[in-house]
Amino acid sequence: MTTDLEIHELWAGGTKKKGTGEPILIENPATKEIFASCDSASADDVDAAVQDAHRAFTAGTWSRAPRQTRAEVLEEAARLLTAALPQLIALEVQQTGRAIREMQAQVPSLVRWFRYYAALLRTEERPVFPTAGQLHNWADRLPLGVVVLITPFNHPLLIAVKKLAPALAAGNSVILKPSELTPISSLKLGALLAEAGLPAGVFSVLPGPGVVTAAALAAHPLVRSVDITGGTAAGRALGAIAGRNLARFNAELGGKAPVVVFGDADLEAAVNGVAFGAFVASGQTCVAATRIVVEQKVFPEVVQGLKRKAAFIAAHMGDPTNPQSAMGPLVSEKQFKHVSTLVKDALESGLAVAETGGSVYSLPAVSPLDGFSLTGGYFYPPTILVSADDATRPLLLGTRIWKEEAFGPVIVVVPFPDGDEDTALALANDSEFGLGAALWTQDLSRAFRVSQRIDAGIVWVNTHHRNDPSSPWGAATSAGGGASGVGSENGVEAMHAYTMPKSTVINYARPEEACITEDWFNDGGAAVRYG
Repeated sequence: MTTDLEIHELWAGGTKKKGTGEPILIENPATKEIFASCDSASADDVDAAVQDAHRAFTAGTWSRAPRQTRAEVLEEAARLLTAALPQLIALEVQQTGRAIREMQAQVPSLVRWFRYYAALLRTEERPVFPTAGQLHNWADRLPLGVVVLITPFNHPLLIAVKKLAPALAAGNSVILKPSELTPISSLKLGALLAEAGLPAGVFSVLPGPGVVTAAALAAHPLVRSVDITGGTAAGRALGAIAGRNLARFNAELGGKAPVVVFGDADLEAAVNGVAFGAFVASGQTCVAATRIVVEQKVFPEVVQGLKRKAAFIAAHMGDPTNPQSAMGPLVSEKQFKHVSTLVKDALESGLAVAETGGSVYSLPAVSPLDGFSLTGGYFYPPTILVSADDATRPLLLGTRIWKEEAFGPVIVVVPFPDGDEDTALALANDSEFGLGAALWTQDLSRAFRVSQRIDAGIVWVNTHHRNDPSSPWGAATSAGGGASGVGSENGVEAMHAYTMPKSTVINYARPEEACITEDWFNDGGAAVRYG
């Protein structure tokens, strides 16, 4: 290991702590340079952090703090986060390889989640139930205890804050396990929240490999909830572990989002929307537009529009720190090989042709934009696949690239017969995933009709990838979309998911009345209540 690397420790118990697991080397995917080392949490570190979190929870300094107090801390966290944006944006670019233009748009939006849940704490009302009799019956929502959040590499801060804000607002002690590829920005949240006034032990950040750190967290008997965003296989494995302790489980997993483009759509807007949905974050998003279903009469025009967009992006790939750079690299060599294999299999099968891209070799060695080395990082071009001919189209729908989550800038574009909504929907719903989907049309009736029949938890009409703290974000599981997970993020439902209801019933009858109606074993035969 290079001796001059910046070393990042765990955040636990309200301070930095040395981890006892194997150190993690952090790579810049745009250059393959190892620029930092991060401690990782062993099973012993996990146990110590969970014990600290449980002690903090039972002490009540946060879990029983007034809602207004918790709201004030979240609002201060929003203020401090705003002040730290330049540093955090630069760090996100360095560890993910994402283009700075993307992070300059995304990272500032995190403030909204802290502010939203602070506002919810101040305004949410407590229900009173119409229980029969002279009874006053209301419900409070109490925090669960120690909550574990497991987050991926693609949106390190965004996904962490989406989970963290409601979990803290509810009063829980929270342990965050970030991806071992991109842990540093999440570690920065520890000191920021401590400065905002969060008591020691209420929030910890434990980087480490999933098979060690995440597994130990999910298996700990004091952990009452596990919430993961990640791959489907990892989600299923951790769900099985958490289930042994009857812990709650929430999972936002894989995706293979369809986009249906109807012939009456504004095609320029649709092409722009598909390109954004497909190629933002180099296609490394759970709702990436990957299966593009286009009405036959506009299919050639849409493909040509997408080719122009892809050519523009490829010509503007460069240094991710360059504000003019349009798209960054994939996050790792493993991810690069995975995407390359899926595309190679489709092309070598003869079932698909690449309208643009297809391998890293279609990119020049250095960027025409700024001279940055594209072979020195994990850069992959925006790639559009279409069926080789009409005869191969049905076979293309059975390929891995159509079925599996690539998590890269690759789309498959297929036509459907003019006016045939049923075929369009069949193609859109041809997936085990059910997270996001989009459609483009100027027909209001069609927009409503088709959006209701797409098997996805989120459907966008004439837009893509919109995300607000108040809007539920989760998978549809009723029609085979179980590979995208269970539960939901955002909104009041997310905060409630980190709580349990507590019902309180007060009898306000006069004592002389209660002595009659509550005396079950009276010897006079008087009527008594039940329920």
